[in-house]
Amino acid sequence: MGAYILRRLLLVIPTLIGIMVVNFTLTQFVPGGPIEQVLAQIQGEGDVLRGITGGGDGGQAEEISGGGASDKYVGARGLPPEFIKELEAQFGFDKPPLERFLNMMWNYLRFDFGESYFRSISVVDLVIEKMPVSISLGLWSTLLAYAVSIPLGIRKAVRDGTPFDTWTSGAIIVGYAIPGFLFAVMLIVLFAGGSYWRIFPLRGLTSDNWEDLTLIGKAIDYFWHIALPVFASTISGFATLTLLTKNSFLDEINKQYVLTARAKGLTEGRVLYGHVFRNAMLIVIAGFPALFLAVLFGGGLLIEIIFSLDGLGRMGYEAALQRDYPVVFGTLYAFGLMGLVIGIVSDMMYVFVDPRIDFERRVG
Repeated sequence: MGAYILRRLLLVIPTLIGIMVVNFTLTQFVPGGPIEQVLAQIQGEGDVLRGITGGGDGGQAEEISGGGASDKYVGARGLPPEFIKELEAQFGFDKPPLERFLNMMWNYLRFDFGESYFRSISVVDLVIEKMPVSISLGLWSTLLAYAVSIPLGIRKAVRDGTPFDTWTSGAIIVGYAIPGFLFAVMLIVLFAGGSYWRIFPLRGLTSDNWEDLTLIGKAIDYFWHIALPVFASTISGFATLTLLTKNSFLDEINKQYVLTARAKGLTEGRVLYGHVFRNAMLIVIAGFPALFLAVLFGGGLLIEIIFSLDGLGRMGYEAALQRDYPVVFGTLYAFGLMGLVIGIVSDMMYVFVDPRIDFERRVG
């Protein structure tokens, strides 16, 4: 197992470099970089100023936004070339792309992710600031999905083909078919003062008086705020996990060792939870790290926007719109590295759940 883990760790390096090369190359062909964003803001301020002055001073208006146009930056009309060069040096665009990429990767190897272009805060501090929201959504959504899906999936497998299995399958399919953001809107309409009941708060992770509450009061307030977002982000994963659990149990129940255990006179509970459970839950339990990471970083954007939560999903979306490259590439590198390591952890979970699995023999 040690040699297998070492090989997987060594594969992390070229995989991560490949991810960064592809994304860095693509950004070189996307119009509207950070310099263009700054120039657009300056031009917008110039338009406002011209509106205030009524265009009476033609020379002033020409100085702000008129004059010749730069071939490289369309929004640089009327701005001194020295100012453009200063912007390029500030953002590091005075260097060729290859040199910028090598410098970026060297900094990332030392976990130096730099500072956001537009927020005057380091990328690490920005991620730490947004992390509580995403951890709350990811952790509780994953735990809730497992807590409901595993018992329900086992029950459906035991009662396969019964009316209980039929109507629960219908409910699961409906839940899977409803997009998470649409379900979130429905929850707001029903329970957050939209049109019916005002039971849960509409936005935020805590109340304004959270610091003044007792420890128990803080816990109640936290779960009160997080209930609807967690429920909305769990619905699709809950359906998938339930069906996966059911199918895994059905595959194991029909195997010979189960018939042997029943022939020996073991109770149904002993057969299910003493013999079947460990084998059937292999793929479900081992997939927990990957599922948590997917929920944490992959599906929170719309939920965060609908419930006015400021998490990693919203941060990444805004950084992409603003072409805030340190945030985009820094989080891509960090989360890509985490995803690759989580893949190795998932393989280790397989061995932990079922020691009969030997990746060394399979690779050899």
